[in-house]
Amino acid sequence: TGPSGAGKSTILRLAYFEEPPTSGEVRVSGISSAEIRTRKEIARLRRKLGIVFQDFRLLEDRTAEANVAFALEVIGTRRDQIAPRVNRALSQVGLSSKLKAFPRELSGGEQQRVAIARALVNDPVVLIADEPTGNLDERATRGVFQLLRDINTAGTAVLMATHDLDLVRSTNYRTIELDRGAIVFDSADNTPLSNARIGELK
Repeated sequence: TGPSGAGKSTILRLAYFEEPPTSGEVRVSGISSAEIRTRKEIARLRRKLGIVFQDFRLLEDRTAEANVAFALEVIGTRRDQIAPRVNRALSQVGLSSKLKAFPRELSGGEQQRVAIARALVNDPVVLIADEPTGNLDERATRGVFQLLRDINTAGTAVLMATHDLDLVRSTNYRTIELDRGAIVFDSADNTPLSNARIGELK
């Protein structure tokens, strides 16, 4: 978490190797950025990652199931494996009844759930979420955040950037605060994020 421009999205871009670190290394699922030299190696690593963005990035001319299936089609998944995996992913996010719906027929929260299903369909080791509730109302925000918690409980690591301080206060998960590219708070140090500090962040 942290204010705009703190470096949250940069951390996530480093995590999915969208840009290289200027110094040091990034290690994801046992793979170091120092070992990544070709686009093919980056593509292979990204198959271990699921990525969710604030603006959904759904294909407007495809149904929910087709949007999720697209993530498998582009990596050459066998056709007979696609439908069951898509159905499982949409069921996991609570959208089994919306398979044939187009994005324009879905609420913002439902569109983000489709995006999360698309990120989950390849069974990622890490789910990376960049401000996943930024465009949602309070009710949809609570639902999506609970879904991400459930995904984490089921065994998938979740790395999320958010400026929503209510979400920060509502979780016992590790929280790191950034400011101007530097870590200024880490709950792993067993220091609670006080009301006074939250007031400063606002």
